[in-house]
Amino acid sequence: MILVIEDDPGIQKVLHRLFTSEGFQVKSAHDGKEAHEAMKGTAPEVVILDLMLPGTSGKELCKALKQVFPAVPVLVLSAVSDVTDKVLLLELGADDYVTKPFSPRELLARVQAAIRRQAKPQPVNTYSFGSVKVDFVKMEAVREGRVVALTAHEFRLLKFMLENVDRVLSREELLNHVWGYNCYPSTRTVDNQILKLRQKLETDPANPQYIRTMHGMGYKFVGQT
Repeated sequence: MILVIEDDPGIQKVLHRLFTSEGFQVKSAHDGKEAHEAMKGTAPEVVILDLMLPGTSGKELCKALKQVFPAVPVLVLSAVSDVTDKVLLLELGADDYVTKPFSPRELLARVQAAIRRQAKPQPVNTYSFGSVKVDFVKMEAVREGRVVALTAHEFRLLKFMLENVDRVLSREELLNHVWGYNCYPSTRTVDNQILKLRQKLETDPANPQYIRTMHGMGYKFVGQT
């Protein structure tokens, strides 16, 4: 859910249409009082805050939002482009600053980037599944009590998948995160590495329980249920 704090009905309408078209739920507040009421509810994914609201200080509201929702990104909208104001807002906890008039598509891209940053996976150092135990600090994998030899790329691929359990990962995303942008072979490289991981870690590589193919989309590591 995106909380939009904006007193201009026209901009409210544009933002509501923009975000709902991308599948987001939108909650609106038109002034400071409604914004404070909204803070009593469920934490949003992102807050869009107009700096110039009637009867309240946008700077103070930004500070209050970060006190109530410290992990929620706040993107400020303002017709003021003064660098001092931008610096002050960032010091108060704002995560981004967009000057009016703005491009709706650019704002959407900034919102999506803020959500991605918040969703950054927590590092995985050790993980167990089935009869497999992996220690990424020691770079050691054990299956049924025996050490399994994994290459550096196989460790990186497995680690990234475990940091994104139950999320579909495209071949392109796996290439970018495991091999990097400057070393860009082909998506077949991912397929071959997945095959090797299954052969080394799955009980039945032909019918994998954990490292699943999502046809037409990529791969997914299925967590234990």
